Amino acid sequence: MPMPEQATVLHSWCVQSRWRGPTIVGGAGARFWDDQGRTYLDMSSLAECVNLGHQHPKVVAAIRDQAARLCYITAAWGAEPRAELAQRLLELGGFTGGRVYFTLGGADANEHAVKFARQASARPHGTIITRSRSYHGATYAAGALSGDLRTSRQMDPAAFHVVHCPPPYAYRCPFGTTSDEACGRAAVQEVERLIQEDPHGVAAVVMETDAGTNGIVPPDNYWPLLREATRRQGVFLVADEVMSGFGRCGEWFAWQRYGEAGRPDLMTLAKGLTGGHLPLAAVVLSREAAAALENQMLYTGLTYCGHPLCCAAGLAALAAYEEEDLIRRSRVLGAELLRQLKAMQERHPSMGDVRGGRGLFAVVELVKDRTTREPLAPWGQDAPELRALVDQARAGGVSFAARSNLLFLAPPLVITEGELDEALRVLDALLTDLEAPWRS
Repeated sequence: MPMPEQATVLHSWCVQSRWRGPTIVGGAGARFWDDQGRTYLDMSSLAECVNLGHQHPKVVAAIRDQAARLCYITAAWGAEPRAELAQRLLELGGFTGGRVYFTLGGADANEHAVKFARQASARPHGTIITRSRSYHGATYAAGALSGDLRTSRQMDPAAFHVVHCPPPYAYRCPFGTTSDEACGRAAVQEVERLIQEDPHGVAAVVMETDAGTNGIVPPDNYWPLLREATRRQGVFLVADEVMSGFGRCGEWFAWQRYGEAGRPDLMTLAKGLTGGHLPLAAVVLSREAAAALENQMLYTGLTYCGHPLCCAAGLAALAAYEEEDLIRRSRVLGAELLRQLKAMQERHPSMGDVRGGRGLFAVVELVKDRTTREPLAPWGQDAPELRALVDQARAGGVSFAARSNLLFLAPPLVITEGELDEALRVLDALLTDLEAPWRS
């Protein structure tokens, strides 16, 4: 018998001595189960990546078929699934004449996007502007890009020529505005000010388009105004679509909600690209960005760049999204999810803000007092009440994701209406329990 995993594996984002994860042995659709026979309804797509549900049969079959033909070939040689997947991504994004660079995860995709933007702009040490309370990965360079408390404790953004700006957090607007639109406008004005005043020249602005682990859903006017500002200043705009892509926010890519007015110069993809079945990520470059690199040496490389087995899984995932109409389904179910959460908010004073709903992604911000908006816990600290809620839900067979005072609802796009109702009934009851001490 192997030693317990707790004794042999370093686990992410936790104190090792406190890790107590069950051993998962299978899954199907929106549910997965452990070695003790307990089944869990997945309300977070695990790491917001299992967009197609667990063990999607079409993706599993594609992996088997490709494994029987060719598992690996270096990027110095061509591979059919790599070429086909790059073409499909360019088509889905409308990046005619662009190019795709494949990596293995969101962090190395974002690092490469910065590398390409700097090289294409002829600013090899150009400043990169990102947002505070953003997350772009936990490697050193991606962690420097991130304005996340978890990474800022270890990384020095200035060493990587990164500058952070305040986020368009309308519920707690850092600019003191009183409307979503005003907060979005003020956030973009700050980005433009930073571009104009930077003494070294800005190479790119890197932003999460919509959903992120920060729980901030930007106002509707934010992304189009940001696109206008970066174009006006001659700076590349990189859309981090690692979490928001592939139907999570109701479109193939969240920026498409704004049409051509939201089109970035580069975008990064991962997670839903294979639905979590195999590790794969990508940087998609526009025609203009790709053309700037066409006759230059590209000083980068990955052993598993465009791994054929992973690309075959990506192709099957794209086919499944299309054939099962999951992008539209995400919009429809997302609107219903938001409607039910708003109705629940009327019964629960702990639900300070409910946001999202453009697809199957919603954030509930829990507060001690709805009038003062005092959070259940300060950002960066765990709320014991919310941790207890998540544990109780898991014991009852529903898996929620939470951080600080935020509850994230991002189930697989294949979740049924009945399963969604089941999870929300559990949440409703648990919020009643959480609030019971306040009523006594």
